[in-house]
Amino acid sequence: MNYNEALNYIHSLGNFKRPAGTERITAALKRLNNPQNSFEAIHIAGTNGKGSVSAMLAKVFETAGFKTGLYISPYIIDFRERIQINGEFIKKEELTQYVKRVFETKIDLSEFEFITAAAFSYFADKKCEIVIAETGLGGRLDATNTLERVRAAVITEIGLDHAAILGDTVEKIAAEKCGIIKNFPTVVSAGQKKDVYNVISRYAEKPVIPDKSRLKIISSDESGNTFIYKDKFYKLSLIGGYQIENALTVIETVNISGFNISYETVKKALAETFFPARAEIICKSPLTVLDGAHNPDGAEALCEIMKKYSGRITALIGMMRDKDYNAVLMRTLPYCRLAVAVTVENMPRSL
Repeated sequence: MNYNEALNYIHSLGNFKRPAGTERITAALKRLNNPQNSFEAIHIAGTNGKGSVSAMLAKVFETAGFKTGLYISPYIIDFRERIQINGEFIKKEELTQYVKRVFETKIDLSEFEFITAAAFSYFADKKCEIVIAETGLGGRLDATNTLERVRAAVITEIGLDHAAILGDTVEKIAAEKCGIIKNFPTVVSAGQKKDVYNVISRYAEKPVIPDKSRLKIISSDESGNTFIYKDKFYKLSLIGGYQIENALTVIETVNISGFNISYETVKKALAETFFPARAEIICKSPLTVLDGAHNPDGAEALCEIMKKYSGRITALIGMMRDKDYNAVLMRTLPYCRLAVAVTVENMPRSL
């Protein structure tokens, strides 16, 4: 099996052909000697902001000198983006090796379960000290919810997405995502709706909520964000005002994680974090911005940037047919001069 054959096999497994649950992934991990017990982790669930929070946290721990694994989904360009150590993608030959290893467990896994098992094995073998792990879908029944040595659970902004699977209200979706809250500290993002906070408070005994009364935004533009939080100055390389709330979540997560990481380290890491397709400027003349907004709340965040250029925007839009594309279009199109709908190649779900 070569790298391309390994990828083709992973993609052939699909994600919704089997009943939801952690029984299959638990069985596979047991045959792999439970690699998830070899490292400490920070576990992140939510609708929007998971990826940005994960990237910032990984950069903080890497900057602090920890061997840091990062497990995220989906990927933008290269499948190996999903499995990183200290910012380096897993090598092609290594991914192929771990695909073979998981295949040999002979457990019937979904695509996400399969790659989760491969990732956890890789992080264990490479002796990662901390892994930043993002859920794939939901939380309670997610394959990543097999993690045991979790130092903090993070719930980023929750909105309506995957409603057919997780529930048709934010309260039902919040309950599913709160399934990652067990016997460890919990951080809640700054942007939750009141109904969501109420759900989270039922699962987390003492949720830590960023104190926005201690936040002073200095600037937020195409060069990034600068702000003061709890009397300390921070600069973000990631653009979009919503990234400030994500950064507050990161700051509070680091504070409760039990690791002795200095303010200067956090400050440096936030200023250096890069994460693709989150209001990413890929060209300055003409100004060209790439963003992965695919649900109503994500579209609202993108609109905060689009408003500055209202009436001058040409939009290229590709979406999956199972997303609430009408809600996304209703929010974004009023700011556009022209919009072109495109099909995403090699993606059967594409609209």
